Amino acid sequence: MAGIRNGRPYRRLVAAQKALGLPCWICGHNIPANVDGRTHPLAFTLDHEDPLSKGGSLLDPANARSAHRRCNSSRGNRTTVRPKAAPQRASRRW
Repeated sequence: MAGIRNGRPYRRLVAAQKALGLPCWICGHNIPANVDGRTHPLAFTLDHEDPLSKGGSLLDPANARSAHRRCNSSRGNRTTVRPKAAPQRASRRW
């Protein structure tokens, strides 16, 4: 399976998603087009909404999302983008 990500269908999916020019689906900020794609933390990466390790499809465009390298790495293989926040307590008793 490691070689599939270097195949033509995967590269086409990455190019199509990048051409959409969408912001990062995790943090919502724009992804700069002029940064080094291999090392820069704000570079474009293809993220999968349903992680591949959890049974997500590698080549399904409906599973592909634009993300920063840093956001994609920090998300890992979790299925949620952000963990639910703990309920906030009121400062006073109403």
